[in-house]
Amino acid sequence: MRVDWKSYAAGLATEATHPGSRWWEPLRATPRHVFVPRWYTADAGGWTCVDGPADERAWVEAAFTDTTLVTRVGAVHADDVPGGHRVTGRPTSSSTLPGLVVSMLEHARVVPGTRVLDLATGSGYSAALACHLLGDEVVTTLDIDPYLTEAATERLDLAGHRPQVITGDAAGPLPGTFDRIVSMVSVPRVPASWLQALQPGGRLVTTLAGTGLIITADKTPDGGAAGRVEWDRAAFMSTRTSSDYPDLLDGVFATASGEEGEVRLSPFPVLDVMRAWEVWSMLTLVAPGIEHRTGTGDDGSRMTWMLHHDGSWARARTARGERSATVHQGGPRHLYDLLDDIRRRWLERGELPVYGAAVAITPQGETTVSRDGWTATF
Repeated sequence: MRVDWKSYAAGLATEATHPGSRWWEPLRATPRHVFVPRWYTADAGGWTCVDGPADERAWVEAAFTDTTLVTRVGAVHADDVPGGHRVTGRPTSSSTLPGLVVSMLEHARVVPGTRVLDLATGSGYSAALACHLLGDEVVTTLDIDPYLTEAATERLDLAGHRPQVITGDAAGPLPGTFDRIVSMVSVPRVPASWLQALQPGGRLVTTLAGTGLIITADKTPDGGAAGRVEWDRAAFMSTRTSSDYPDLLDGVFATASGEEGEVRLSPFPVLDVMRAWEVWSMLTLVAPGIEHRTGTGDDGSRMTWMLHHDGSWARARTARGERSATVHQGGPRHLYDLLDDIRRRWLERGELPVYGAAVAITPQGETTVSRDGWTATF
């Protein structure tokens, strides 16, 4: 490569951490561009593949910016298509922004000799950072996609690292026992297999699917774990069992867009729930599996839809200049009522209890979060 990538890596270290951090040198020394030779950029209605080697300066500028680079959309990896090729679908793999990778590893509180399992290999970049700090021999990384593990093995080798790279299901049996389990993929609940693979006194770090919640928990003598929801926010792609995620709820959306349902007035304007991390996270714990969509009406009104696989739906509209919303909802549950209850609590108390909540996990993975008199179990 003709471009001096090391100067860009130094800039990334400055952007993502600080000189006193143990992760400063791994960020400076790890050639992230090697792990992401191609990626997708979002455009109107789809994704366009960018071929890094075709423009080396643009390649290193993208690779050494503290941002996520999408590497797979649906079942199509960027490595498998030429630059400029467009695809549609949802992202299914990425190289996570380095600052978040470091944050997750910092939450793990690794020390020399710590045996680390990095779940969701992806590009292999997170495993490379862990190898640089801890040594290849104590790092294992796992991903469900055999192509990703094969490509990551090759790219890790190019970067001078040879950790154990395994193809497997993060929710299934794990390959050995570990002092730390750090998941770069979200899970609906902590799998029992993680607790079985965690050494006594070991620590797990993960995010919960459909939320912005980071959970850290240390193994307890009964085989479960106890910890808390951290105060900082993070969201990863969710675990999957096939090449793509299940189809979106287009049938429920058609119902929500066409039927009258029960109608009421909400005192609150339409909210883009997934941008309001506290509200989104608490709503997911109360009613997991809601799909959110937003839009703008022909008259400039703000629109939102809430859809659930049980057939529940809600549609809300705030007209231009208004501060309330007209709500239509149907199905077995009134989803918008749940949302309004959470927003009311948010306004009354100035916060929601999800961040900073205590976490208790049974050996079977059943998790209870609780704070300020509020409890949710899943």
